[in-house]
Amino acid sequence: MGDYRTLLGYQKAFSVAMRIYQVSKTFPSEERFGMIAQIRNSSRSVCANIVEAYKRRRYKDYFISKLNDAETENAETQVWLDFALACSYFTNEIYLELKSDNDEVAKLVLYMINNPDKFL
Repeated sequence: MGDYRTLLGYQKAFSVAMRIYQVSKTFPSEERFGMIAQIRNSSRSVCANIVEAYKRRRYKDYFISKLNDAETENAETQVWLDFALACSYFTNEIYLELKSDNDEVAKLVLYMINNPDKFL
């Protein structure tokens, strides 16, 4: 099995986190230590938890636990996307793109959780 960078879930999560980073640059400066920090951290944490799971994949329970953390961070990211839309920090079109991508990450992480033996 290859490097964690070959995992589709990681690749998609990384892409979402980088897109959020770019989009959040346009948020008001007053959100610097609020929403900007929160949405960037949660989206990046999805990637970090996938990597931690993958690096400890010889321990099935740990693998699943870290993927559950990734799933939770992904859900938190969605909440911040919802807030950003409600605050009109981006367009509905950007929101729908990010939501769709974030939903895809959730599905990929859930697939890994439900099929750990394919990754161990």
